[in-house]
Amino acid sequence: MHAEARSGLFLTAPYAVFLLLFSLFPIGFSVVLVVLKWDLVTAPSFAGLDNVQHLVVDARFWQALVNTFLFLAIHLPLQIIVALTLAWALDRPLLLRAFWRAAFFLPVVISGAVVTILWSALYATDVGLINGLLARVDLGPVPWLTDPAIAMPAIAIMATWKNVGFYVVIYLAGLQSVPRSCHEAIELEGATAWQSFRHVTLPLLKPQTLLVVTLSTINGFQLFIEPYVLTGGGPLRRTLSVVLYMYRNAFSYQKMGYAATLGLALALIIAAVLVVQRRIIGSAEES
Repeated sequence: MHAEARSGLFLTAPYAVFLLLFSLFPIGFSVVLVVLKWDLVTAPSFAGLDNVQHLVVDARFWQALVNTFLFLAIHLPLQIIVALTLAWALDRPLLLRAFWRAAFFLPVVISGAVVTILWSALYATDVGLINGLLARVDLGPVPWLTDPAIAMPAIAIMATWKNVGFYVVIYLAGLQSVPRSCHEAIELEGATAWQSFRHVTLPLLKPQTLLVVTLSTINGFQLFIEPYVLTGGGPLRRTLSVVLYMYRNAFSYQKMGYAATLGLALALIIAAVLVVQRRIIGSAEES
């Protein structure tokens, strides 16, 4: 073996060990747990396909999945619209532009638990800041976290505020890569600012939009901290997410095998959704 090859193996060995211990082994162990029954106390026992059969008829899992899709249906469009709007504004000549860019990105680096606790104070029915402002204009208090029809949209709004700064950076990088000559050419033809944005900027931002949709979908399916802290999955389990349900099965009910089954099912669902999204966006690009 050449010296360069040995050097390459030596340099990549730490990463290979890290990948093996913290990625491949947990994934493989989770797949094995699907056919096991284990409560963290007694020795694991073979369960066959019992966990899979229970998953198929588990009403709570299906409700959690519906809740997660409802969250994504609100969160994804809102994330794209808000992120693109803010990126467009921050790409304009603006006083203290560097400050505003940092300010919008700040929630991304703050702990999710801290942000959730902050929003729980904002959403409080009796003493919350939002309802306090509504009371000043003679609007009744809104039960943001206790109304089954409002709780999940409220969580989606909070999650958008928490994560939008990251996607603003992605769109801002895309906007800065759009050639100025393209806008000048269409403006010479008499196009308005909206027409320039609609027919030039948006098509050129499709790679960034695909990235935003992909990352937002993956993060949305991992919804956990927000319902765990704000609602505990209530009211009436309308904010119970798949990850929160998986956490409860693992650490509250000590059903590690079933929790692993939920995790594997969630991974397959995420993969299927991403494939569909890419085909839809790819078809839109071709048309």
